[in-house]
Amino acid sequence: MLCGSWRSRRRQPEEPLVPAQVATPVGLASPPSSQEGNIKRPGLRALKKMGLSEDEDVRAMLRGSRFCKIRSPTWQKERLYRLQEDGLSVWFQRRIPRAPSQHIFFVQHIEAIREGHQSEGLRHFGGAFEPARCLTIAFKGRRKNLDLVAPTAEEAQRWVRGLAKLRARLDAMSQRERLDHWIHSYLHRADSNQDSKMSFKEIKNLLRMVNLDMNDMYAYGLFKECDRSKNERLEGPEIEEFLRRLLKRPELEEIFHRYSGEDRVLSASELLEFLEDQGEHKATLAHAQQLIHTYELNETAKQHELMTLDGFMMYLLSPEGAALDLAHTCVFQDMDQPLAHYFISSSHNTYLTDSQIGGPSSTEAYVRAFAQGCRCVELDCWEGPGGEPVIYHGHTLTSKILFRDVIQAVREHAFTVSPYPVILSLENHCGLEQQAAMARHLHTILGDMLVTQTLDSQNPEELPSPERLKGRVLVKGKKLPDTRSENGRILSEREEEDEEEDEEEELGAIEQRRRAKQISPELSALAVYCCATRLQTLRPPPVPPQPCQVSSLSERKAKKLIREAGNSFVRHNARHLTRVYPLGLRMNSANYSPQEMWNSGCQLVALNFQTPGYEMDLNAGRFLVNGQCGYILKPVRLRSPNTTFDPECPGPPRTTLTIQVLTAQQLPKLNTEKPNSIVDPLVRIEIHGVPADCARKKTNYVLNNGFNPRWGQTLQFQLRVPELALVRFVVEDYDATSPNDFVGQFTLPLSSLKQGYRHIHLLSKDGASLSPATLFVHICIRS
Repeated sequence: MLCGSWRSRRRQPEEPLVPAQVATPVGLASPPSSQEGNIKRPGLRALKKMGLSEDEDVRAMLRGSRFCKIRSPTWQKERLYRLQEDGLSVWFQRRIPRAPSQHIFFVQHIEAIREGHQSEGLRHFGGAFEPARCLTIAFKGRRKNLDLVAPTAEEAQRWVRGLAKLRARLDAMSQRERLDHWIHSYLHRADSNQDSKMSFKEIKNLLRMVNLDMNDMYAYGLFKECDRSKNERLEGPEIEEFLRRLLKRPELEEIFHRYSGEDRVLSASELLEFLEDQGEHKATLAHAQQLIHTYELNETAKQHELMTLDGFMMYLLSPEGAALDLAHTCVFQDMDQPLAHYFISSSHNTYLTDSQIGGPSSTEAYVRAFAQGCRCVELDCWEGPGGEPVIYHGHTLTSKILFRDVIQAVREHAFTVSPYPVILSLENHCGLEQQAAMARHLHTILGDMLVTQTLDSQNPEELPSPERLKGRVLVKGKKLPDTRSENGRILSEREEEDEEEDEEEELGAIEQRRRAKQISPELSALAVYCCATRLQTLRPPPVPPQPCQVSSLSERKAKKLIREAGNSFVRHNARHLTRVYPLGLRMNSANYSPQEMWNSGCQLVALNFQTPGYEMDLNAGRFLVNGQCGYILKPVRLRSPNTTFDPECPGPPRTTLTIQVLTAQQLPKLNTEKPNSIVDPLVRIEIHGVPADCARKKTNYVLNNGFNPRWGQTLQFQLRVPELALVRFVVEDYDATSPNDFVGQFTLPLSSLKQGYRHIHLLSKDGASLSPATLFVHICIRS
């Protein structure tokens, strides 16, 4: 009953909770049937729930299309592509058949769909095809673009529209809807004869597919309890009952009943009490009522301003119930301070898609970096044929791309994700003539985007704010002194280029180095607010250096300064931009930990964006907040020119972070080709901050359960500088004889971590969503 007399709730003592339910779309898409027009009707339930089963574009995608896949002038092959009945994945044909999981891609992993010749591949190799027939599917992470040519313009448009509808519907789904969609897609695959009935053998296959090794006797008992017709087959309502029991969340039920009492519903005042216990100190009764109207599924309960268990689960699985503070997902920081007061998302060797020895260079690498919120990209500029400068990693086998093509990519993509300024970090190895060509391309292609003069005539040397520079492009490069010859000059040893270019000399680039010492007036004039200068000393000079001077340091030199002159380096970075880059010895484009550099206030901590790993996880976590705009305001102690802060000597602990790791839900299956391969998950929590705060602690592992493992273990951390700390949640598959396998992770700033019972929505190694995979934890922060 939803109305009547309400009995007073008796609070029960806190207890460890129980497991949960989640995992990413990891199932194997079946290859299409031999008849292209055949659509399997039993599997369309998922699309019906998405409201797209009757959509003409989606139906055309279900039938499949034969595209011409473009890779090069000579590699252009016809391939069949077909949307799967789950609406989550697309099956595609390969010349040599591989494992089923190698024949699909997931809609949720698509970054963008571009029409016409809007990719590097189609611009170079698709000229013979009319743009109306061409489309590019760009993916998140390291997966290469898919450049396709449809038989007709209408067929291309059907896929462009259809994929857009599927992506929009997927983005609009609640976590509960995603879970329902996910489990029914597996149910369809487990129904081997497609009769919409499930035998016990098919149920066992389903359990293995969703990463759960359930005891046969227990599983069969559950099966029999749901088999009301007593015919050893589950169908219709019986299947739904089985799934309901399978997806049960005992730990959420326990929390719900603790606040709702015997009435088994939450009134608005009871929900408010839960919110206050969660640390939502600004919550009001009106806010609790609004949550009921937003998340409650039962209309009768909603009318009486009551929340049922289902509504409570909807709320806790929503972004409002997540660990990341929802208020921090938009731009909420002061954006009117000087550039030096911000951490700025920065890329090293941006043009590379692989290693720095022989990997390909591509303008698409810049597009991907911008899509990840990067605001400082690097251009290694070298002499090219025909008077056109090129970009590549000099003296290696990496391929070359035209400088002008990169600047065109900057114009088209720099501000698609963030409106705040982009810095082009030029590593210049060109002679005067091609430097002038570079300046000409910057002017003609970028136009008004390019900053060519100071914004404030009263304080021309002061760094402007990100807000004042919205939509603008800055050039970081060498600046000629005012007393220069009109045709450029050779710099003195004192003014030599920074250490990054010094490393090139070790490769024997004597002639190139001589040319790089020459700065053309045209290019020099574009270094307005980011004048590259070698950092000679941290001792205060008689005349303070101008804020527009930017130093570039290798990770080794930056670490040396942190170690030997910690506070002086922090003070320097309070007024000047400092760029840090990986050692040249990292031939495979490996990364260093950016946290040590952030601790000292370095703004432009450049990483190889093409190389996944915990370092890029930290970078993504640092820039996850403030609207993912690529700019994060540094803590106060890193912005004051007179600060006494030294990251090596941070003082005593000030904050205690306690995390109870409760359960996980639907963790992805790592080996989709082996039905019996089920993860043994453990959770590790890492703190990345000043050296004294860095720590990692882990739970025990749970044997053979990636579906709803339970831990109920508490991990505690003492923090000295909480405003610099990042918290990284990692799930691994335990292995007694070899390193654990990565399952998923999520990283965020401690300052954006909400207290109370929260879900952590896990990400893949490439940063893609693993929805519906989550961790369920309880967080307590005490200062």
